[in-house]
Amino acid sequence: MAESLSVTLMTEQNRQLTRMIAEQGPRLRNFIRKPVPNEADAEDLLQEVFFEVIETLRLGEPVTQWGAWMYQVARNRIVDLLRKNRLWGFDAEGLTGDNDETPLLERLPSPDAGPAEAYARSVLLQEIEDALDELPKEQRDVFVAHEIEGCSFKEIAARTGVKVNTLLSRKHYAVAHLRRRLRDVFHELSETREEQRS
Repeated sequence: MAESLSVTLMTEQNRQLTRMIAEQGPRLRNFIRKPVPNEADAEDLLQEVFFEVIETLRLGEPVTQWGAWMYQVARNRIVDLLRKNRLWGFDAEGLTGDNDETPLLERLPSPDAGPAEAYARSVLLQEIEDALDELPKEQRDVFVAHEIEGCSFKEIAARTGVKVNTLLSRKHYAVAHLRRRLRDVFHELSETREEQRS
Protein backbone atom coordinates (compact mmCIF):
# COMPACT_ATOMS: atom_id res chain seq x y z
CA MET A 1 0.00 0.00 0.00
CA ALA A 2 2.74 2.46 1.02
CA GLU A 3 4.78 1.47 -2.04
CA SER A 4 1.78 2.06 -4.29
CA LEU A 5 1.24 5.51 -2.72
CA SER A 6 4.94 6.35 -3.23
CA VAL A 7 4.79 5.35 -6.91
CA THR A 8 1.60 7.41 -7.39
CA LEU A 9 3.26 10.42 -5.72
CA MET A 10 6.38 10.10 -7.92
CA THR A 11 4.23 9.77 -11.05
CA GLU A 12 2.33 12.94 -10.09
CA GLN A 13 5.61 14.79 -9.42
CA ASN A 14 6.95 13.68 -12.81
CA ARG A 15 3.79 14.96 -14.53
CA GLN A 16 4.04 18.25 -12.66
CA LEU A 17 7.72 18.58 -13.57
CA THR A 18 7.08 17.80 -17.25
CA ARG A 19 4.26 20.35 -17.36
CA MET A 20 6.37 23.07 -15.67
CA ILE A 21 9.32 22.51 -18.00
CA ALA A 22 7.07 22.57 -21.06
CA GLU A 23 5.31 25.75 -19.90
CA GLN A 24 8.24 27.68 -18.46
CA GLY A 25 11.25 26.28 -20.35
CA PRO A 26 11.21 28.40 -23.54
CA ARG A 27 10.45 31.68 -21.71
CA LEU A 28 12.99 30.89 -19.01
CA ARG A 29 15.64 30.12 -21.66
CA ASN A 30 14.95 33.52 -23.31
CA PHE A 31 15.11 35.22 -19.92
CA ILE A 32 18.52 33.68 -19.22
CA ARG A 33 19.90 34.38 -22.72
CA LYS A 34 19.47 38.16 -22.41
CA PRO A 35 22.20 38.68 -19.78
CA VAL A 36 24.09 35.47 -20.67
CA PRO A 37 24.92 35.57 -24.39
CA ASN A 38 27.07 32.44 -24.33
CA GLU A 39 24.70 29.64 -25.38
CA ALA A 40 26.51 26.91 -23.43
CA ASP A 41 26.49 28.97 -20.21
CA ALA A 42 22.82 29.82 -20.69
CA GLU A 43 21.92 26.16 -21.24
CA ASP A 44 23.91 25.16 -18.14
CA LEU A 45 22.04 27.74 -16.08
CA LEU A 46 18.69 26.51 -17.39
CA GLN A 47 19.60 22.94 -16.43
CA GLU A 48 20.62 24.14 -12.96
CA VAL A 49 17.19 25.74 -12.54
CA PHE A 50 15.47 22.52 -13.59
CA PHE A 51 17.68 20.56 -11.21
CA GLU A 52 16.60 22.89 -8.37
CA VAL A 53 12.96 22.26 -9.34
CA ILE A 54 13.48 18.50 -9.20
CA GLU A 55 15.22 18.70 -5.82
CA THR A 56 12.53 20.95 -4.38
CA LEU A 57 9.76 18.67 -5.67
CA ARG A 58 11.46 15.56 -4.30
CA LEU A 59 11.96 17.17 -0.89
CA GLY A 60 8.33 18.25 -0.84
CA GLU A 61 9.14 21.87 -0.06
CA PRO A 62 6.12 24.16 -0.31
CA VAL A 63 6.23 26.37 -3.41
CA THR A 64 2.98 28.08 -4.36
CA GLN A 65 4.08 29.86 -7.57
CA TRP A 66 6.55 27.70 -9.44
CA GLY A 67 6.97 30.12 -12.34
CA ALA A 68 8.03 33.02 -10.11
CA TRP A 69 10.19 30.65 -8.04
CA MET A 70 12.04 29.39 -11.15
CA TYR A 71 12.69 32.95 -12.34
CA GLN A 72 14.13 33.82 -8.92
CA VAL A 73 16.42 30.78 -9.02
CA ALA A 74 17.47 31.78 -12.56
CA ARG A 75 18.19 35.36 -11.41
CA ASN A 76 20.33 34.08 -8.56
CA ARG A 77 22.29 31.79 -10.90
CA ILE A 78 22.78 34.62 -13.42
CA VAL A 79 24.09 36.93 -10.69
CA ASP A 80 26.46 34.19 -9.49
CA LEU A 81 27.75 33.66 -13.04
CA LEU A 82 28.21 37.37 -13.73
CA ARG A 83 29.94 37.89 -10.39
CA LYS A 84 32.22 34.93 -11.07
CA ASN A 85 33.00 36.20 -14.57
CA ARG A 86 33.71 39.67 -13.29
CA LEU A 87 36.15 38.38 -10.71
CA TRP A 88 37.50 35.22 -12.32
CA GLY A 89 36.40 35.07 -15.92
CA PHE A 90 38.55 38.00 -16.95
CA ASP A 91 41.57 37.12 -18.96
CA ALA A 92 44.94 38.55 -19.80
CA GLU A 93 43.43 40.46 -22.75
CA GLY A 94 40.87 42.07 -20.42
CA LEU A 95 43.50 43.05 -17.90
CA THR A 96 45.97 44.46 -20.40
CA GLY A 97 43.58 45.91 -22.97
CA ASP A 98 45.11 48.48 -25.31
CA ASN A 99 41.96 50.59 -25.47
CA ASP A 100 40.59 50.19 -21.95
CA GLU A 101 40.63 53.55 -20.17
CA THR A 102 40.18 51.94 -16.74
CA PRO A 103 43.44 52.06 -14.78
CA LEU A 104 45.17 48.70 -14.50
CA LEU A 105 44.86 48.44 -10.71
CA GLU A 106 41.08 48.93 -10.93
CA ARG A 107 40.79 45.96 -13.33
CA LEU A 108 42.27 43.57 -10.78
CA PRO A 109 40.04 41.71 -8.30
CA SER A 110 39.16 43.91 -5.35
CA PRO A 111 41.18 43.25 -2.17
CA ASP A 112 37.97 43.89 -0.19
CA ALA A 113 35.95 41.19 -1.99
CA GLY A 114 37.22 38.37 0.21
CA PRO A 115 40.31 36.28 0.88
CA ALA A 116 40.29 34.48 -2.47
CA GLU A 117 40.08 37.76 -4.39
CA ALA A 118 42.80 39.33 -2.22
CA TYR A 119 45.02 36.34 -2.94
CA ALA A 120 44.34 36.55 -6.69
CA ARG A 121 45.15 40.25 -6.64
CA SER A 122 48.46 39.67 -4.86
CA VAL A 123 49.44 36.90 -7.29
CA LEU A 124 48.55 39.06 -10.29
CA LEU A 125 50.41 42.08 -8.93
CA GLN A 126 53.54 39.99 -8.44
CA GLU A 127 53.25 38.49 -11.94
CA ILE A 128 52.72 41.93 -13.48
CA GLU A 129 55.76 43.25 -11.63
CA ASP A 130 57.88 40.31 -12.80
CA ALA A 131 56.65 40.69 -16.39
CA LEU A 132 57.36 44.43 -16.37
CA ASP A 133 60.91 43.75 -15.16
CA GLU A 134 61.46 41.61 -18.27
CA LEU A 135 60.56 44.44 -20.65
CA PRO A 136 63.01 46.83 -22.28
CA LYS A 137 63.15 50.07 -20.27
CA GLU A 138 61.36 52.15 -22.95
CA GLN A 139 58.38 49.77 -23.08
CA ARG A 140 58.20 49.42 -19.30
CA ASP A 141 58.34 53.19 -18.77
CA VAL A 142 55.49 53.96 -21.16
CA PHE A 143 53.34 51.13 -19.78
CA VAL A 144 53.86 52.27 -16.17
CA ALA A 145 53.29 55.93 -17.02
CA HIS A 146 50.07 55.23 -18.93
CA GLU A 147 48.55 52.30 -17.01
CA ILE A 148 49.71 52.84 -13.45
CA GLU A 149 50.40 56.56 -13.18
CA GLY A 150 47.42 57.42 -15.40
CA CYS A 151 49.27 59.80 -17.73
CA SER A 152 47.95 60.42 -21.23
CA PHE A 153 50.16 59.71 -24.21
CA LYS A 154 50.35 63.46 -24.88
CA GLU A 155 51.61 64.04 -21.34
CA ILE A 156 54.19 61.27 -21.69
CA ALA A 157 55.30 62.67 -25.08
CA ALA A 158 55.68 66.17 -23.62
CA ARG A 159 57.67 64.82 -20.67
CA THR A 160 59.96 62.51 -22.66
CA GLY A 161 60.18 64.18 -26.06
CA VAL A 162 59.15 60.89 -27.74
CA LYS A 163 56.43 60.97 -30.44
CA VAL A 164 52.97 59.70 -29.48
CA ASN A 165 53.02 57.04 -32.23
CA THR A 166 56.30 55.67 -30.89
CA LEU A 167 54.84 55.58 -27.37
CA LEU A 168 51.75 53.76 -28.65
CA SER A 169 53.95 51.20 -30.37
CA ARG A 170 56.04 50.65 -27.24
CA LYS A 171 52.93 50.19 -25.12
CA HIS A 172 51.53 47.74 -27.65
CA TYR A 173 54.65 45.56 -27.34
CA ALA A 174 54.48 45.77 -23.55
CA VAL A 175 50.83 44.71 -23.57
CA ALA A 176 51.57 41.77 -25.87
CA HIS A 177 54.30 40.59 -23.50
CA LEU A 178 52.05 40.92 -20.43
CA ARG A 179 49.27 38.98 -22.14
CA ARG A 180 51.62 36.10 -22.91
CA ARG A 181 52.98 36.07 -19.37
CA LEU A 182 49.62 36.36 -17.61
CA ARG A 183 47.59 33.90 -19.69
CA ASP A 184 48.71 30.85 -17.67
CA VAL A 185 48.27 32.68 -14.36
CA PHE A 186 44.68 33.57 -15.22
CA HIS A 187 44.00 29.98 -16.20
CA GLU A 188 45.44 28.64 -12.93
CA LEU A 189 43.50 31.16 -10.81
CA SER A 190 40.26 30.34 -12.61
CA GLU A 191 40.81 26.59 -12.13
CA THR A 192 41.56 27.09 -8.45
CA ARG A 193 38.39 29.14 -8.02
CA GLU A 194 36.33 26.48 -9.79
CA GLU A 195 37.71 23.80 -7.49
CA GLN A 196 36.83 25.91 -4.45
CA ARG A 197 33.27 26.42 -5.70
CA SER A 198 32.66 22.68 -6.30
